[in-house]
Amino acid sequence: MNFELTADQRAIQELTRELAEAEIVPNATSWDREHRFPDELYPKLADLGLMGVCVPEEYGGGGADFLSYVLVLEELSRADAGVGVTVAVHTSATTLPILSFGTEEQKSRFVPPLARGEQLGAFALTESGSGSDAGSLRTVAEPEADGWAITGSKQWITNGSRAGTFVLFARTDPATAGARGISCFILDAEHVRVTREEEKLGLNSSTTSDLALERAHVGRDRLLHDEDRGFRVAMATLDGGRIGIAAQALGIAQAAYDVARSYATEREQFGRRIGDFQAIQWKLADMATEIDAARLLTYRAAWLKEDGRPHTAEGAKAKLFASEMARRQTAEAIQILGGVGYTKEFPVERFYRDAKITEIYEGTSEIQRLVIARSILGRQVRVEPVQRA
Repeated sequence: MNFELTADQRAIQELTRELAEAEIVPNATSWDREHRFPDELYPKLADLGLMGVCVPEEYGGGGADFLSYVLVLEELSRADAGVGVTVAVHTSATTLPILSFGTEEQKSRFVPPLARGEQLGAFALTESGSGSDAGSLRTVAEPEADGWAITGSKQWITNGSRAGTFVLFARTDPATAGARGISCFILDAEHVRVTREEEKLGLNSSTTSDLALERAHVGRDRLLHDEDRGFRVAMATLDGGRIGIAAQALGIAQAAYDVARSYATEREQFGRRIGDFQAIQWKLADMATEIDAARLLTYRAAWLKEDGRPHTAEGAKAKLFASEMARRQTAEAIQILGGVGYTKEFPVERFYRDAKITEIYEGTSEIQRLVIARSILGRQVRVEPVQRA
């Protein structure tokens, strides 16, 4: 059992860290305060191959493995989690499902512009009435002579107002309820209309949009995977995407720990560094331990995915633990800094706000526990109806 990164993985990690320190860290606070999407950043990431780092070279990518991609997300999120989620959705949720489920024509047509960063990707599954219960979506694709006309709306779509390519889900068999009868399509920006930009607690350097589709016509060449079997695409995509969110949470927590540790070595009270007090030492020890545990869970899930092994439960465990750890430990970082931690003088309050969403998107913590329980007990485990008075 070898826990060492390869030379190539370390090189990609270092390359990303250097770019993040030079281009992201100095600007992250202002992007957050201004709620500004840094359009100028992504061509720079693309120039270094970071917009398609795990995409095969024949499709315009960097040809690295999935763990290398996870390292990229961790380093980007350590600098700014909004940048991390932009790249995560672009890669895990848009580019990779086309690679996994697309025809050769689709892969050759749609993947290279994404992998080269010539356009951003978005994943359009969630609707106002279908969040955790994604199979209840209402967007409809009506058959036409040469394709489909898609009508409906989507909510909370990361990259929605900047994307050029959308992996979007719609019901092609309205007579079938639930997950069956849903198909997946590859759409262009011209097919959708942005109806609202969401105001969020955190991740203010990323864009989150509501979309409308009004009889958007797409040809049969836009169907991804088999008709009425698109839900399989969604679930497989989320299996890998959750590993990316775990990496994002890991990067946020690492950034908070770095600030807290540095502060503890400099701040003095009662004539001593606060790091000399046991209360602070224990907080830092717990932070370091939980970050290490989250990193091992996340890297293991990434290795399993790269090796072609089952990773549904392992990805769910990584996301569950890393996201809840990030929320806890960013709060502890604020506590170590005390009053200044609650102000915008230090970035730990931003880390705290950014961490919370990792417990929600790509499957809530409650859904992750359900996925894990199913792996332990079998598919008979299901969500019980809420009992109302």
